[in-house]
This record gives sequence, structure tokens and C-alpha cells, in this order.
Amino acid sequence: MSSTSPKWYSTVTRYQWLVLLVASLGWVFDAFEGQIYNLTRADMLPELLHVKADDPLVKIWGERFLGIFLLGGTFGGLLFSSLADKWGRNPVMALTILFYSVFSGITAFAGEIWEVGVLRFLVAMGVGGEWAVGAALVAEVFPKEARERAGGIFHATSVAGLWLAAASGLWVGTQWRTAYMLGVIPALLVLWVRLSIKEPESWKEARQTKAARMGSFSELLGTSRWRSRAIFGALLAMVGLATFWGVVVAGQDIAADFLKRAGDPDWASKSKIAFGFIQTAGAGAGMLAFGPLSARWGCKKTFVIMHLAALAMTPIICWLPSYVGSYTLLLVLLPVFGFFAQGIHAGYAAFFPALFPTHLRATGSGFCFNTGRLLAAPVLIWLSAWMKSTMDLRTAITCLGGFFLLGLIFLTCLPETQGEDLPE
Repeated sequence: MSSTSPKWYSTVTRYQWLVLLVASLGWVFDAFEGQIYNLTRADMLPELLHVKADDPLVKIWGERFLGIFLLGGTFGGLLFSSLADKWGRNPVMALTILFYSVFSGITAFAGEIWEVGVLRFLVAMGVGGEWAVGAALVAEVFPKEARERAGGIFHATSVAGLWLAAASGLWVGTQWRTAYMLGVIPALLVLWVRLSIKEPESWKEARQTKAARMGSFSELLGTSRWRSRAIFGALLAMVGLATFWGVVVAGQDIAADFLKRAGDPDWASKSKIAFGFIQTAGAGAGMLAFGPLSARWGCKKTFVIMHLAALAMTPIICWLPSYVGSYTLLLVLLPVFGFFAQGIHAGYAAFFPALFPTHLRATGSGFCFNTGRLLAAPVLIWLSAWMKSTMDLRTAITCLGGFFLLGLIFLTCLPETQGEDLPE
């Protein structure tokens, strides 16, 4: 490539940057709303259940609400992604942001455990829907030479949401209701969305010629070309989501297990820092890197390399620091592990929208990502829980890392989209 070749961003307009900023802010707060529960449940659940913190009911209800969140995200993702194709990107993005921010704020006033369950389901609906709308919008607005990078940047901004949630958790301490009140802040973004985002021209044209087919699940799953992409895209997302909740977030558990074995009394706070800041920094770098790498190699090849690296890094992170007896080595390896194991997630925003035509783009993207959530739920609720409760933690996580191999199989059934125009 010539050294005088134009930069990938040279043709990107101010409006296109604005779209990326607005969509990314929606995704940042999306990640914040999902993570705030994990940071507050240790204080919230004992209070609402009227039990002590070490009561088994706390753990039982904690896992139930994770399952409820996955179901709500799936339902909301499928519903709002279809509506985004029918009604437009702008109104549905605004609606999803209102869903997750308003119902998060209402959670601050919950007095019964069942109220939290209902509200977490509604929050998850907004969380599940916003991603598909944002990913489709970014893919449609950006030129094809910048599409992979823009999609990668969009998804990578979730790290800011995780850091924001971690900082909020530290700030509010045990005052969990205050944390949920902070969740109302994203509602302020809705006015900006409504005023600044225009419907993409490709969507307007599709609505004129294919109005009756916009957001049609029957066409998505009834047409062999789109059905194959939707099914294998969902299976690919299942691998990423199952390994995220079963393997990636276990970085904190691995650090805690190491420190407990070493007799460190400060294991709880150190392990949170190891995962929440050190590993997550590597994950953010990996998600930012996915776009440039896929622009060079293609999405499929980048996925393959990252899945293979994550497969190799999982047993390394589990066993090598313990074998050497070095916590410093663990801290060095955690961001490398996060780079590959979580970096693959940015690929979904770059890859899924490019698999489907305009009138099914949000629907197809939402189906892939949110059906992946649903398929991942049994892995987490049964397989991961059983393995981690009956095996040595390191053995269980190493075995769960085998799911990265499945991703390689599913990728063989999906097309390469590098340099291709979006399907119409």
C-alpha cells in the first residue's frame, strides 16, 4: 500500500462522526445499566429479602436475576430491532434509551424482590434493543472503507460504561438506591438523538420499495440466504456471550483464587481492581483493535485469530501464574487475555449489520446478538455453574474456554464482508 494512500477517516464527514458519538454514548450507558446490578446486588438483595448477606437466598436470587436479564435482553432485542427497521433508527433508539434509563431509575424505589425482577426485565429490553439499532445505524451511515473501524469503535466504547459503573459503585458504597438513580441520566441523551440523527437514505429508499417487508422475521428466517446468516451469526454470538460470562468475567475469580491461596487478606478489593481496571483496559484495546485489523485482514480472519489466541490464553491465565507463584505475572497476562477474549465482541458490531439487507439490517443484527444471549443462558445457568461448583476453578474455566473452538466452526459457515457494499 502506498504511503500516500488516504487515511481511512479522510472521507468521514462531521455528521458521520456525530452519529458514531451519539450511538456510542447510547451503548456506553447501555453497558453501565447492565453492570450496575452486579455492583449493587450484594447490598440490594439482602435488604429486599430481609436476610443476612451470606444467606443462600442471596445467591439464588442473584442468579435468577441474571437469567431474567438475559431473557429481557433477548425479548427487547428482537422486538426493538424489528421496530427499528419498520419505524426508523431515530425513534427506536430514543425509545430503547428511555426504557433502560427510566426503569433503572424506578428500581431505586423498589420495596419488594419481585419488583426488582420486573424492572430488570424492562431495563434489559432497552439494553438488548439499543445495540442492534446503534450497530445498524453506524454501518449504514459510514462509508464502506471506514465501516469496520467505526463498528469496532462503537462496540469498544462499552468499556467506558463498565468503568463508569465501577466508579459509581465505589462512590455510592452501600447506598445501592443512589446507584440506580444515576441510571436516569442517560434519558437526557434522548433529546439529542431526536434532534441530531437523521434516518439513513438507504433506509428511506427501502421503506418506499419494501414497506411491507421491513423488519420481517418471516423473511429473515424464511429466505435461505438470510436464514443461514442469522442462525450462524447467533451461534457465533452465543460463543462470545457464553465465554464472556463464563470465562472473561472469571478473571476476577482467578485473581481472587490466587490471592486467597497466597493468604492475602485484601483479596476482595485487589481482585476487583485486577478485573475491573487492568483486564478491562486490555479488553478495550482489543475491541478498538478489531476494526483496524478487520480492515486489513477481513472480519472472518480477525475473528479466527482472536478465537485461537483466546483459546490459548485461557489455560495460560488459569495455570501459569499459579505454577510460577507470581501475582505480578497474573496482572501482566490479564490484559492480554482480555484483549483477545473480549476483543472479539467488537466484531459483532462490524460484522452482523453487513450480513443483511437494509430492510432487515437491524432485525438480523438484533436476532444474531440477542438469540446469542438466549443460547448462552443454559451454558451459564447450568454448565458453568455446575463445573465451577464441582471442579477446581482453574480446571472449570479452562474447560469452558473450549467454546472458543466452536466459534471457529461457526465462522466457516459465514461469508467475508471485507470491502463489500452492504446488501440491499
